Parts: sequence; C-alpha cells; structure tokens
Amino acid sequence: MRRSRRLLFNRKGIVGIEAAIVLIAFVIIAAALSYVVVNMGFFASQKAKDTISRGVEEATSAIQLDGSVIAKTNDTYAAVSYIIIPVKLSVGRESVDISENTTVVTVQISGNHSHYMSNIYEGTKSTGYVSTNLTQTLQSLFGSVTNPTAYFVIENSDGDELLESKEKAFLLIYFGNSTLAWQYDTVKIEVKSSRGASLTVEREIPAGLDTNQFVDLG
Repeated sequence: MRRSRRLLFNRKGIVGIEAAIVLIAFVIIAAALSYVVVNMGFFASQKAKDTISRGVEEATSAIQLDGSVIAKTNDTYAAVSYIIIPVKLSVGRESVDISENTTVVTVQISGNHSHYMSNIYEGTKSTGYVSTNLTQTLQSLFGSVTNPTAYFVIENSDGDELLESKEKAFLLIYFGNSTLAWQYDTVKIEVKSSRGASLTVEREIPAGLDTNQFVDLG
C-alpha cells in the first residue's frame, strides 16, 4: 500500500514538471511572437513615415521665389523680351542640382500673342553679380542668341551647379528675336528641378510700357 502511494506521488511530480515545461514553452513562443509583432509594427510605422516624407517632398517645390519678378522690354518695341526670376532653396531642403540635364524650363505666353516655348533651359552661367549689373549681364548672355533661351546664374556660387542654402540664383529668360510679350499678355514660367514639384510663376504684362525699360512684375 505504501509502495502504491509512493508511485502515485512520484507520478504526480512528473506530470507537474511536464506541465511546467509546456507552460514555459508557451511563454517563450508568446514572447517571440510578441517581439515579431512589435518589430513589424515599428517597421510599418517607419515605412509609413518615409512614404509621407517622400510625398511631402514631391508635392512641394525645392526652390522658391526670393524677390520680385523683373521684366525688360525690347529696345525697339514696348513689349517684354526678358524675364528675370530670383529664387532660393526652399526651407528645409538640401542642395538641388540645377544643371542642364536635370532641369526643365518652359514658358507659355497667352493672350493676343500666344507662344509656347518648351524646355528652353541651357544650364548655369557664371557672369558676376546679376543684381548689380543686370543690363550688362543680359547683354553678355544673350547678345548673340536668337532663339528662346534660359540660364540660371548663381550668386555666391562655390563653382558647382548645385543651388545651396547660402546661395541665390536668378533665372534669366530670353524670349528670342521673334517672340515678345505685349501688354495684357500673361506669361507663365514653369521650372522643374531635379527634386520636388515644379515652381510656377505667372505674371501679367502691364500697359503703358516704354522701350528698353525694366518693369517690376511683383
């Protein structure tokens, strides 16, 4: 009788150990699954954050206006031949490549004298300070040019074709020998850089212009 009781007691002990082992195994598996679920949650959150960041970056332009848009009229006719657009790097943006291979500039003139100029951009130029020698700059860049052409000139440049946070650039646009924007015409310029959305600038040419005149278009 005592022997039977001892065997039963030993058997209960073995069952208790087995149950504990199974319970420990369940706890370990649950912990591992929890770790996997938490990691997947962090990964999904990071991916969502990256996607939102890329979406915001693509939806906003990497460059922005940095002053008034200036027009210059023709030497013979009271109509606009040149547009000068000052720009800078948008807040929070890294440097932007504005070389000829990565940037597109299109111009559309609508009104009584409609014209469309597709991708007239021909890269960056180094020609001194535009803000202090604008007439001389336009003459040196476009004196022998006959077709619609656009250049970026970077002030305070370090010699490359990147627009950086401490630099300011001027987009200089010449409509060509046979294209003018007359009074009440609307000029729309679109600049697509290597990053972000396009910068669009739209201005109406005012009346009462004179020849060889600079006009602040706001």
